[in-house]
Amino acid sequence: MNIFYKKLGERIKKMREEIGFSQEEFSERLGVNRVAVSQIEKGQRKISAEEIFKIARIFNISPDNLLDFKKGIEVVLERKSEQKKKREIRICVPQKNLEKFKEVLLYILNEVGAKPNMGETVLYKLLYFVDFNFYEKCEEQLIGATYIKNHYGPTPVEFKKIIGEMEGKDIRKIKDKYFKYPRTKYLPLREPDLKKLKANEIKVIDEVLEKLSDMNAKEISEYSHNDVPWLTAEDGEIIDYEAVFYRTPTYSVRHYSEKEEDIS
Repeated sequence: MNIFYKKLGERIKKMREEIGFSQEEFSERLGVNRVAVSQIEKGQRKISAEEIFKIARIFNISPDNLLDFKKGIEVVLERKSEQKKKREIRICVPQKNLEKFKEVLLYILNEVGAKPNMGETVLYKLLYFVDFNFYEKCEEQLIGATYIKNHYGPTPVEFKKIIGEMEGKDIRKIKDKYFKYPRTKYLPLREPDLKKLKANEIKVIDEVLEKLSDMNAKEISEYSHNDVPWLTAEDGEIIDYEAVFYRTPTYSVRHYSEKEEDIS
C-alpha cells in the first residue's frame, strides 16, 4: 500500500467524520460509489487530480491544505480563553452563538423531539429554517450556524461538535431504526433556559415547528431543495444567508412593503 495514499485516506476520513458526513453522503458529493470512498479512506485506491480538487472543494479548503499532512484541519468551538493553534483551519462558533445553539436545540427537542420522524436529518432542516427564517424576518442571526449544501439538504457544520459537548448532560443520543432505516435521535435531559431566548426568537421557532415538524426526512429534504438559499448555493459550499431576501412567496416569511417590492 502506498504510504501517501494511506495518509491521505486517513486525513480525508478524519475530515469527513469531523463535519458529520456519512460515507454515503460523501460519495454522492464526490460522484463515486460508497465502496470507492471506503477504498480511498483505507488508502487502497489512487485519487486523481480532479478528485483531489473535488474533495478540497467539499471541505471548503484549498488542494494544498488537503495535501499538507502537517496542517491540522479541525472543526472547533471558539472560546475567549482558547489560544488559536498555529497551522489549523478552523470553523468557529462564537461563544454567544454556541449558547444560543444549545438552547434552541433543547427547545426544539422538548417540543417535538419525541415524534417518531424526528431523526437527525429532520432536525438539521428545522435548525436551517429557524436560522434562515429569523434572518429574513429580523435581518440578524439567531443561531448563526454555518450550513452547507448537500444532497439531503442544508447541513449545519458545527452540529456534531456541539452535540459532543451536550451529550450526557443536556441530551441523550439514541441510535435505532425507523422503517428499517438507521436513525439517530436526540432526547433532551433538561428544559431550555428561556431567559436566553427572546420572544421573537421563540415565535419563529414555533412557526417553523408548527409547519415542518411532522414531515419525514424525505419530505423535509425535498422541501428544503426548493428554497432559494439552497438553490443558489454550489454543491458542498456554504449557503449564503443573504439569499433569503430573494425567496419565492412559498418560502418567504417576511411581509415586504410595496416600496420594498418596487425597489427589488
